[in-house]
Amino acid sequence: MTASERAHALLNRVRALHDEWASVTGRMDEETVHAPSALPGWTRAHLLSHLARNADGLVNLLTWAKSGVETPMYAGEAARDDDIEKGAYRSAEEIAEDVVASAARFVEVAASVPDDAWPVRVRARQGREIPAEFVLWLRLSETAIHLADLDLGYDFGRVAELLGDEFEIVVGNAIGMYGGELPSVLLVAVGEDGTRHEWRMGTGEPVTLTGSPGDVLAWITGRSDGSTLDGAAPPLPHWL
Repeated sequence: MTASERAHALLNRVRALHDEWASVTGRMDEETVHAPSALPGWTRAHLLSHLARNADGLVNLLTWAKSGVETPMYAGEAARDDDIEKGAYRSAEEIAEDVVASAARFVEVAASVPDDAWPVRVRARQGREIPAEFVLWLRLSETAIHLADLDLGYDFGRVAELLGDEFEIVVGNAIGMYGGELPSVLLVAVGEDGTRHEWRMGTGEPVTLTGSPGDVLAWITGRSDGSTLDGAAPPLPHWL
C-alpha cells in the first residue's frame, strides 16, 4: 500500500471518529459539558476545547507539508494552554460547534493534500520530525483515546472496536510517545475472535503482558495501572 492509499484509509477512519464526537457533543447539556472528565484537572469542556485546537494545530502541519512553508503546530505551549483554558468557559453549544467545525476543517485540508506531499517531513509538537502521513495517525489517536477520557460511556473496549484495523497503529503510536526508557515488555492484545497483536518494548528479557485490546490500550496510554492484564505490569515513564 502506498503512502497515499494509507492516508486515505486513515482519513476515512478519522471521519468515522469525528462522527462519534459530533453525536456525543450534540447531546451534552451545560451541566454535562462543564463536569469533570476522566483527566485530572480537566472538565469535559477543557477536553473538548483541546480536541478542537488539536485539529487546528494538525491542520497547520498539513499546510506545512502542502506548501513547504514551515507552519508550527502551535504558537507555543503557553498559547496552546491558554486557548484550551479560555475555550473551556464557553457555552455547551459554542463548544460543540467548535468541535464539529474544527474537525471539518481538518478533513477538508487532509483531503486536499497531494499524493507527493504525504512523505514530506514536518515537526510535531514535541519537536519530533514526522512524515505528513503521521499527522493522520496523531489525529486518529487523539479522537479515539479522548472518547474514553470523556467518561460518558466510551470505555477502552468500545474505543478499540471503533479503531478497527487501525488499533495496532494507535497502540504503536502511544508506545512512541514515551519520553523515558521503556520497561522490557512483550505486550499482547487478544481479541474476542482470537486476533492477536504484539508489540516489543524496551531491551533485555521481557515480561509478557496479555489482555483484551481495550485493557492493552488503557494501560499503554497511562489510563490504567495494568492490573487487568495477565502479567505483572511495570510502571511506565512519562508520556510526552
